[in-house]
Amino acid sequence: MEPAIKIFDSPDKVAESLADLLVNLISSKIAEGGFFSIAISGGNTPGLLFLKLAEIERGSINWAKVHFFWVDERCVPPDDHESNFGMARKTLLLRYSEELREFLQEKNGLLYFNAILLGLGEDGHTASIFPGNEDLFLSDDLCVKTIHPDTGQSRITITGKLINNSENLIFMVTGKNKSGIIKEILEPVDKELRYPASFVRPYKGKLSWYIDSSAAELLAGESNSLSNSL
Repeated sequence: MEPAIKIFDSPDKVAESLADLLVNLISSKIAEGGFFSIAISGGNTPGLLFLKLAEIERGSINWAKVHFFWVDERCVPPDDHESNFGMARKTLLLRYSEELREFLQEKNGLLYFNAILLGLGEDGHTASIFPGNEDLFLSDDLCVKTIHPDTGQSRITITGKLINNSENLIFMVTGKNKSGIIKEILEPVDKELRYPASFVRPYKGKLSWYIDSSAAELLAGESNSLSNSL
C-alpha cells in the first residue's frame, strides 16, 4: 500500500492537522474500551504538535488512558538540553524493554503501538536507526543502543519490527533542508532501499507523511497535493 502524503503550507498547519488526526485516533480507541499507545520523537518539529495537543479543550480526551513512549533517546544526563526525557541509566535498555512488554499488546505475534510519530534526518535516518544500521529492521530486540555516526553520541532506539507493526506510522517533516531526502525516499529512482526511513513499511497498518510545502518542494505534483491538503 502506498503511503498517504499530506502537504501543508506551513509547519503550524502540519501540526494542527496531525493533532486533529491523533485526537480522532485516540478518541476512537478509548471508545472501544481500551487505551491508546503512542511512541513519539523528540526535536523541534514535534514540539509544534505537542503545543497543539496541549490546546485541546480540557475533558475532550481522557489522557489517563493514553500511554506515551519514546521512539528514541539520547544517552545524556537527565538535565542535559539534548535529553528527550531524564531516564538515561545503565539499565535503561532492560528497563525500557520491560515497560514495553508490560503495557503493549500483541498483534501478528509482535508487540505493537497504536501510533508512532517519526522524524527524518537529512541523512535518511529515522528513530535513531542510522545509515549502515538497516539490519535493525530485522532485529528481534525491542530496543537497542546505537551510535550517531557524526557525533559519536550514544542513543537508544526502538527497532524496525516494533516500528513496522504499528497500526499508524506517521512521519512529521518540515523545512527545505529535508526536501532532497524526502524526494529520494518518496520518489526513488529504483526499487533499492537506500535509507533507513525507506525501510519503514507497515506490515498491516497505515503509513502517512505530514510535511510542509518547503519540505515537499522537490516532489512531482507538489502543488496539486498542497491544494488538496490545506
